[in-house]
Amino acid sequence: MAINVIKEKCVGCKLCIKACPFDAIDMDGKLAVINEKCTACNQCIAVCKFSAIEKTEDESGPADLSAYKNVWVYAEQRAGKLMNVALELIGEGRRLAREISDDTKVYAVLIGEGVGALKQECFEFGADGVYLIDDPLLKNFTTDGYTKVLYDAVTQYKPEIVLFGATHIGRDLAPRVAARLNTGLTADCTRLDVKVSSYIDYAEKNTTLDTSTLDPASEDKGLKQTRPAFGGNLMATIICPRTRPQMSTVRPGVMTRREQVPGATGEVVQVKPVLSESDIRTKIVEIVKSAKEIVSLTDADIICSGGRGLGDPSGFDLIRRFASKVGGVVGSSRAAVDAGWIEQSHQVGQTGTTVKPKIYFACGISGAIQHLAGMQTSDIIVAINKDPDAPIFEVADYGIVGDLYKVIPQIIDEWENADALYESSVR
Repeated sequence: MAINVIKEKCVGCKLCIKACPFDAIDMDGKLAVINEKCTACNQCIAVCKFSAIEKTEDESGPADLSAYKNVWVYAEQRAGKLMNVALELIGEGRRLAREISDDTKVYAVLIGEGVGALKQECFEFGADGVYLIDDPLLKNFTTDGYTKVLYDAVTQYKPEIVLFGATHIGRDLAPRVAARLNTGLTADCTRLDVKVSSYIDYAEKNTTLDTSTLDPASEDKGLKQTRPAFGGNLMATIICPRTRPQMSTVRPGVMTRREQVPGATGEVVQVKPVLSESDIRTKIVEIVKSAKEIVSLTDADIICSGGRGLGDPSGFDLIRRFASKVGGVVGSSRAAVDAGWIEQSHQVGQTGTTVKPKIYFACGISGAIQHLAGMQTSDIIVAINKDPDAPIFEVADYGIVGDLYKVIPQIIDEWENADALYESSVR
């Protein structure tokens, strides 16, 4: 779809410019002109008193899919440090690229100022190449600045797939880029595939698309993007057959990082961004880091989570002691967060953080499907609950039916005994 100005009706009143939230309208004399920032939000159409602005359907048909190639991963970095989800997605992107064809490559896209040193880490975790977009105006993330340079790069180099982490930044950046590219975006994916079934057969069975317009050459190359729907009660698989690139945000912790290969190298593509201060509508005055306890659930090897079964907020004192003893971090269910017992940053689940630790202790958590969606891929799940019929036991590797206030202190004692035994044997 596109927004067009009808020249014969436009009187140059500038009402549309005042209404546009994206600075997507310029004046050429007395004629309003839509620029590349337009997201087709319809605000200008609503305020135009002269019916001089219209939305038109795109009649160009499907994109030339053959013009798009390779997999891109937005390698999110903060303060010069790559986010774990970026490394996870590079490994996943490499898998997808190899399934598409032998000559399809995965590229990490680094955006910022002075971020070139991060390219080596990208190579070591599986990237075939790196697109480096470096500029002083990109030192700190801004929606406008990063959207423009990434949109320009995608338009120039035409990747087939672009993946983002479903972080605060990824969820902000990905939809803006997708809107400018007039392509689809699937949010919060938990699985990606390219060879589930024949691309056209899949479309025939699962959509109402006119499959006669689909390119047979695209068989097995369409990205199947799976995400929870209806509160996690079913899994929806979504395809993007008509436009490119195919874009997804992926939850941190659901993909497995590729084994690091020290010394790996790859191609570096220097992209000179066309960016000015006028392109960025916000100015960062100061970055204030939170003084609260920082919880890194996605990086933790051991997570001790508490739920409604704790009974009251004081129950998390025991969970914190438990986590401290076993070298883990504290998590929680949504019920505990909603009750105000602990901060939302500790929440594990569909509406919280997706985690994949080596050991996950679920203490007093019944196991609602929304919680299971965020932790069921943990290597080992230990459930402690008084209710023997609690759904959590269906996914648990080890289940303990009992009062957590009696069970957890016993585990702590046994852990201390094991530590003491180990120390004595070392001596």
